[in-house]
Amino acid sequence: MKSKWFVMTSIVLAVLISSIDSTITNTTVPHIVKELGGFELYAWSFVAYMITSTVLTPIAGRLSDMFGRKKVFATGMIVFLLGSLLCGSAQTMLQLVLFRAVQGIGAGIMNPFPSIIAGDLLPVEKRGTVQALFSGMWGISAVLAPLLGALFVEYASWRWIFYVNIPVCIAAIVMLIPYKETYTPKRAPIDFGGAALFTASISLLLLLTVVEKGIWLYAAGGVLLLGAFLAFELKQKSPLIPLALFRKRNVAWMIGNTFLACASMFGTASYIPLFMQEVRGNELFVSGLPLLGQAVGWMLVSVPAGKWVIRYGYRRLLLCGNALLIVCGIAAVMMNADSGFAYVFSMMFLQGLAYGLIFTVTTIGAQELVEPHQKGISTSMQFFARNIGTAVGTTLMGAFLTRAADTMAGIHQLLVYGFWMSLLAFLSCLFIQSAQSARAGERTAT
Repeated sequence: MKSKWFVMTSIVLAVLISSIDSTITNTTVPHIVKELGGFELYAWSFVAYMITSTVLTPIAGRLSDMFGRKKVFATGMIVFLLGSLLCGSAQTMLQLVLFRAVQGIGAGIMNPFPSIIAGDLLPVEKRGTVQALFSGMWGISAVLAPLLGALFVEYASWRWIFYVNIPVCIAAIVMLIPYKETYTPKRAPIDFGGAALFTASISLLLLLTVVEKGIWLYAAGGVLLLGAFLAFELKQKSPLIPLALFRKRNVAWMIGNTFLACASMFGTASYIPLFMQEVRGNELFVSGLPLLGQAVGWMLVSVPAGKWVIRYGYRRLLLCGNALLIVCGIAAVMMNADSGFAYVFSMMFLQGLAYGLIFTVTTIGAQELVEPHQKGISTSMQFFARNIGTAVGTTLMGAFLTRAADTMAGIHQLLVYGFWMSLLAFLSCLFIQSAQSARAGERTAT
C-alpha cells in the first residue's frame, strides 16, 4: 500500500512537469529569441518538442508491455530531466531546438504512464478520480504556467523555466524507487525497423502542420512511409504496434472517436485567450481564466465516470460525451464580439464536461478491452490519437484565423469548423457496439 502511494505521487509529479512545460514556453520563447537570436528557428522550438513527444508515446507504451512500466517510465523522466538541463544551458537557438527535441523524447515516454500505471494499480471505479486529478492539473497549468514563465523572465532568467523541472523530476524518480510492479512483462524482440519507419512517417506528416513550402512532398513521403510501416508490421512476430489491436472493434472506434473529438473542439483552448485579449480587450491573466472552466467541468465528470462505465457501458457514455461536444459547438458558433466572460467560461465548462467523459471512458476502454500485455500500447494509442487530432485541429483552426479579414471573423470560422467536426465525432460513436458484456472488468474483443 505504501509503495502504491509513492508511485501515485511520482506520476502526479510527472503530470505536473509535463503540463507546465507544454505551456510555459508559449510566453517565454519571444524573450529567448531576443537573447539568443535565430528568429527563423522560432517555431521549431515548439515543433521539435511536438514531433518527438508525439512519436515516442506509442513506442513507450509498447516497450512498457515488453519490459515493464517502472523501467520505461523512469527512463522517460531521466531523459526529460537531461533535456531540461540542456535547454536551460542552451547558447544558441539551434541548440535550444535540438535540446527541446531531447526534452520531447522524455515527455513522449512519460505521458502515457500516469494512465497506464493507474490502470495497473486501481480498480475501474477509482480511476476516474485519478483521471480528474490529472486533468485538473493540466487545466490549472494552462492558466498558471504563462504567469510563472513571465515571473521567471522578469525577476530571474528564462533559463529557469527549464531548470525548475529538475528538482521535480528528481523527486518523481525517488518516489518511484519503492514501487513494486503488479504487471508481469511479456518479453519480445524490439521492432527497430518498425520504430524507424513509424518515426519517419509520422514526423513527415506532423511537419504538414507547420511547413509552408513542399507540402505535397512531405505528404507523399509521409503516406508512402506509413504504408511501408504497415506492410512491415504485418510480417513481424513482435510488431511495434500490433495491428490485431484494431480488430477489436470497440478499441479501434474509440481511437477513431478520440482523434475526431480532439480534431474538432479541443484546439479552441489555444484561441479562446486570443478572443479574450484581441476582441474583448482583457488582460493576459483574465484571458486565460476561461480555461479553468474547462478544467472544472473535466474534473467534475471524470470522478464518477469510472463507476458509470460499470453501470452504463462505453457506448452510452461516449454518445453522451460527444452529444455534449455538439452542444458546446453550437454555443461556440453563437459566440460573438459581445459575448462576455460568463458566456465563454460556461462554454469551456461544457467542453470540459464533454472531454472529461470522452477521455476517461476511452482510457478505461483502452485498458479493459485488451489483454494485459497490450494495455500499454492500447493506452498509448489513445494518447497518440489525442495528440494527432489536436495537432490537426489546431492547425486547421489557425488556417481559418490567418485567412480571415479580422480576428473575430477568424474566430467564428474556426468555431464553425469545430462544430461540424463534432458532428463527425458523434457519428463515429454509433459504430461502437453496445455489447451486453461491456462492463469495465471484462476483456473481450466485442
